[in-house]
Amino acid sequence: MSTEVKVPTLGESVAEATIGQWLKQPGEAVAADEPIASLETDKVAIDVMAPHAGVMGQHIAAEGDNVVVGALITTIEAGSGAPAAAKPAAPPAAAPAASAPAPAPTAAPATEEASAGASVLSPAVRRAILEHGIDPASIKGTGKDGRITKDDVLEAAKNKPASAAPAAAGAPASVPASARGEERVKMTRLRQTIAKRLKSAQDTAALLTTFNDVDMSAVIEARDKYKDVFLKKHGIKLGFMSFFAKASVLALKDIPAVNAQIDGDEIVYHDYVDISIAVSAPSGLMVPVVKDCDKLGFAGIEKAIANFGKKAKDGKLTMEDMKGGTFTISNGGVFGGLMSTPIINPPQSAVLGLHRIEDRAVVRNGEIVIRPMMYIALSYDHRLIDGREAVTALKTIKEAIEDPTRLLIDL
Repeated sequence: MSTEVKVPTLGESVAEATIGQWLKQPGEAVAADEPIASLETDKVAIDVMAPHAGVMGQHIAAEGDNVVVGALITTIEAGSGAPAAAKPAAPPAAAPAASAPAPAPTAAPATEEASAGASVLSPAVRRAILEHGIDPASIKGTGKDGRITKDDVLEAAKNKPASAAPAAAGAPASVPASARGEERVKMTRLRQTIAKRLKSAQDTAALLTTFNDVDMSAVIEARDKYKDVFLKKHGIKLGFMSFFAKASVLALKDIPAVNAQIDGDEIVYHDYVDISIAVSAPSGLMVPVVKDCDKLGFAGIEKAIANFGKKAKDGKLTMEDMKGGTFTISNGGVFGGLMSTPIINPPQSAVLGLHRIEDRAVVRNGEIVIRPMMYIALSYDHRLIDGREAVTALKTIKEAIEDPTRLLIDL
């Protein structure tokens, strides 16, 4: 008996996806509700589950193919199947190395094993493994169902034993100095969509960025003072993002244009604040939406952000998670960025960019003192938001961060 597996409903207004990766090969045994393929849409990656236990049928669509909702992509056949068709292929890869004289066996294993496991590794992960010379078998995957992510490879490279360095250094003769390689990897559907949206924002909106700097002393002091009590009461750590989210709510309520959007020849004003928070995921930067930030407390915002961060790392963000949003906060500071000009997330009209905190000399009461300072940037659509409004909104955020009491008394 054979059961057809078709492309599931992908979400509102989404009719097409790309086969990102086949997680099961023909002839392999599959369990009920086990992921067998990963589909990439314009916004998220979605796993296709096996409808019941059986044997994986032939791939009707190849990786990289576009498929529409309802299209047949494979079948699940009756039977038990092989435990894993891909894994028995590993020994033959090792056999030539054993029969060869092997003058310098340390130069190739990482590459050979990466190639052997290429069918279960994404292109970005595969490239990172090759660049850092990491054995994929030694990496514990933190992605969905234990899949290896790029962050896992980078973490393994960071913790790579120092003894591995001399071995690599001792084999330069086996790799010609002039050897140069290239790899062409097709852009994922998500990356193509991100590229189109960002370019569209530049082509459509009249983008402008205004800057300010913030003394983080008061927020750092408040966080250090209450973080233990906050964690004990709410079960979540108190971070800086909730302070900036609440400060942004103040600014957006005072300057409604920054929370609005252009729709044709009309301006749509929102009486609510849904903040898109940029988070890093294996497939790229994602912007899930913390809804009703104006009604949430610090704990509610922190829990929402932590939940999105975990879902992003596990590849479980849904379209519903990223639907809507009236304003975006992007924190480049976690990567060490000092200053940037973020691009708005259409159809939104503004985005707040946060950056790294560093001690700088500033003047306070006529004296030069050292303070933890952060540059903040507000990019906005000048078609809707005037310079005065943008500067005022950013100044409101600055004042609320430098004096968090304003967050309590709505100033």
